[in-house]
Amino acid sequence: MKITELSIVFVLIFFPLFYILTFHTHDAQKASELSYRYQTALQTAVMDAGAVMHQNEKQDAEAGYDSAKFVKADKELALFTFTQTMALNMGIQDDKVAIQHMFDYIPAIVILDYDGYYIFAKESEMTGTMEASFIQVWSPKKPYTYSDSEGNSINFTLDGYVHAYDARARKWIEGFQHELATSSTIALLQDSILFEQVRRTHIVTRVQDELAGVINRHNEFARKNGVSYLFTMPLISQEDWYNSINDTGIMAFIQGIAAGSQKINNYAIGGGRLVKKTAVVGGVDPATGIKYHYPATCNPGFRAEEVFTTAKQAAARGYFEYDCSAHFSLLSEKTEPVLE
Repeated sequence: MKITELSIVFVLIFFPLFYILTFHTHDAQKASELSYRYQTALQTAVMDAGAVMHQNEKQDAEAGYDSAKFVKADKELALFTFTQTMALNMGIQDDKVAIQHMFDYIPAIVILDYDGYYIFAKESEMTGTMEASFIQVWSPKKPYTYSDSEGNSINFTLDGYVHAYDARARKWIEGFQHELATSSTIALLQDSILFEQVRRTHIVTRVQDELAGVINRHNEFARKNGVSYLFTMPLISQEDWYNSINDTGIMAFIQGIAAGSQKINNYAIGGGRLVKKTAVVGGVDPATGIKYHYPATCNPGFRAEEVFTTAKQAAARGYFEYDCSAHFSLLSEKTEPVLE
């Protein structure tokens, strides 16, 4: 057989293989790009929702002074922001039907509040007919409740504050664990290390179990609506779980969206913790009449006139920056004992 004939045979045999391989490579690349796009959209939406979930106009919903984590989450504002960001990143912001359909692939959204959690998911709706109907709704707030074999009950929070029923004393008590350690008969409150371990583990387990049930119920909805994908509880590392319950925040899951021959199955966690800034005080030196600004933690003895959120605002009002380090150095020199 001539070389030209061998070349033709080679092309006829291997060209289809090369074509199929190139096609699958292109398909895999497209799937990877779609997967990254959806994951980025989900993460951005969760971050945006976490950033706004504590905006409010009520004084009793502001961060408490006893705990930096005591804030009330606005779940409706968080959901609205999450939906808007997801729709915008997926290019469906003007299509209400597509937005509604998008939630067919979001089996659950979790808001982790200070003393409990909410889950936004599809639940069966009473319609008066034999045919099952589903509606996406928020669950009632579910407390981080724990009980022991002695009949004691403890409602955990995202820090050491608890509401507890002392079975032996037959009364409800509340406060931080270290405050109740000596006055309560509840064994768990008397051991700070064990308390922290149980608190974290129990909150994570409780939310995990609830989520598993919610996602299983979502499969019933999916089957009735022709979605063949099997929704499952994703594998989340313990580190991610513990980080998620360190502060108030939001978790969202996205599953089943086609990306080439693959299906997207991912989750995102966003924090909503408020970081309190130290106030900037604008004061006047009574000896010189000069206006200075300094952190509220620094007390040079000036007459306070105004309070600002940033040093830039104080400077714009004509206050000069005061060197608090020099002030603290002077105080330490005055209080240093004289050795004879």
